[in-house]
Amino acid sequence: MKTFCSHRPLVSKLSAGLVFIAALSLTACTQEQQNKIGRGIQNWTGTDGVLEVYSGDKLVRRFLKVDKISTALGTDDSKAREYRYGYGFLDANLNMQVDPSEKRVYFEFSNYSTIVFFENPN
Repeated sequence: MKTFCSHRPLVSKLSAGLVFIAALSLTACTQEQQNKIGRGIQNWTGTDGVLEVYSGDKLVRRFLKVDKISTALGTDDSKAREYRYGYGFLDANLNMQVDPSEKRVYFEFSNYSTIVFFENPN
């Protein structure tokens, strides 16, 4: 009498084979394709990004809990526009935490802005 346990080695071999094929496929991708895959996974899992806007060497705005920054595309030509946009909490008092009075807002910045985007270390 056979049990279901007798099929486990076959399932393990199939799983290992699928993992190997996925890894091999990923290495065959160009660096840009790998970056797109990585960004897709990161956007799906979410991030706790911080966007800082500078005027010269002075910090003038900070947005917290930014999940992604998108590039604007033209409606008719689908070409990239000269600005980026996203959503985040405006850190009005620049204390690196979302206070009860601080709201989630939409923001835009041009390609020529001095910005720093990073994952929140806290």
